[in-house]
Amino acid sequence: MLLRRLLTGFAVLCAGVLFSVAHADPNCTGKFANPITDYCWSCSFPIGLAGGNTVTMGQDENTSSTNTSGNAFCTCTSPPKVGMRMSFWEPARMVDVTRTPYCFVGMGGVSMDFGIGTARHAQTGKSDARSPSAFYHAHWYTNPLMFWLEVLLDDSCLEQGVFDVAYITEIDPLWSDSMTTFIINPDVALWGNPIAQAACALDCVAATAFGFGRDELLWCAGCQGSMFPLNGWVSSKVGGVQASSLITARMTSKLHREMLMWAASGQDGTCGYYPQPVMMKTNYKYTMLYPIPQTKKIAGKCCQPFGRSTALWGSGREFPFTGEDFVYQIFRKRDCCAGNLLDYFGGG
Repeated sequence: MLLRRLLTGFAVLCAGVLFSVAHADPNCTGKFANPITDYCWSCSFPIGLAGGNTVTMGQDENTSSTNTSGNAFCTCTSPPKVGMRMSFWEPARMVDVTRTPYCFVGMGGVSMDFGIGTARHAQTGKSDARSPSAFYHAHWYTNPLMFWLEVLLDDSCLEQGVFDVAYITEIDPLWSDSMTTFIINPDVALWGNPIAQAACALDCVAATAFGFGRDELLWCAGCQGSMFPLNGWVSSKVGGVQASSLITARMTSKLHREMLMWAASGQDGTCGYYPQPVMMKTNYKYTMLYPIPQTKKIAGKCCQPFGRSTALWGSGREFPFTGEDFVYQIFRKRDCCAGNLLDYFGGG
């Protein structure tokens, strides 16, 4: 506990140093999310215990996991452990999507220019004025809420760390250039055709009407558009909520592709995290923190999987000036082996 508080204090100190060099920018707005009032905590549910027993709150979606196998216990080898199967949705990451370079919306709307030139927000009309394209930057934060709020007594089931800025797209040359982005997503050549893109309509229907999008349609981001290219250009912007939701999904997929984001679900995730270069959309849900926290439930839900239509839950969540940048909390599916029976027999 003492070490955790020291780490949290150090993170706050570093944030203070960053704020001391930050400068005001009238185009940069945002806020720190209040973990009590601004988060949809029911997104962590359903919680599966001991091979099938489920604790629910509301009607949030869930995917199949190791807890549905009927086996209440699990074993791990490194370190040696005999525990109880458990699954839940862990609030692990936060992402903000901004029109202004170096504007950290999720850190209260502070601007910190690192002196590296970068592309700025653009919105251009095509021949069809109803389908403009747009460009956004994104900032990726580690935000293991359950760990630093000490929600669970068993820390082995949680990602351990503190709130921190982990990735910014302003210094990433792949984020603003679709040709350069081809380095990490060469498979885009397979999906850039009308037939493949038409299949994304199925992904949209699946994510909106049946829970989650289809993992086999890896090139689709459901109703938001195409998952590729993995950069900040949105070819058909319908609205800010739709565009920022697409950027959030792409950012998650991009970091999986770069092996910077690991999976934690299923049998392979029971004893730890593992690399997953092709992101599984069924492992993630997200909820809006800014500009309007998504805490009021619609049809029993206050979070959604990647690809779900924003027509219902996103209504009224975008407005001029202070409501055109966005912050989302990402919940990652977590299967784990909780506790350790060996501790009670001297073997832990």
